[in-house]
Amino acid sequence: MPDEMDRAQAREEEMRSDALAEQMRRAHGDGTIPSARRCAVCGEDIHELRRRLVPGVQTCIECQRDLEREGYCVSVAS
Repeated sequence: MPDEMDRAQAREEEMRSDALAEQMRRAHGDGTIPSARRCAVCGEDIHELRRRLVPGVQTCIECQRDLEREGYCVSVAS
């Protein structure tokens, strides 16, 4: 019988899989949201290389890392 930790790990794996699928979709040009110049969370500039490598990106690396640690996947229009 799965315990709370097993369910949490399964959910985390599901969220990671969804996030990777979203990144692949964006990387292949299916993204409809243009990359933001400023982070939707902190307002700092998003580095040009990140904007090119992650089409449709809306957050800077630091904020995205924090969001992923908290278990969130964010798609915010600029």
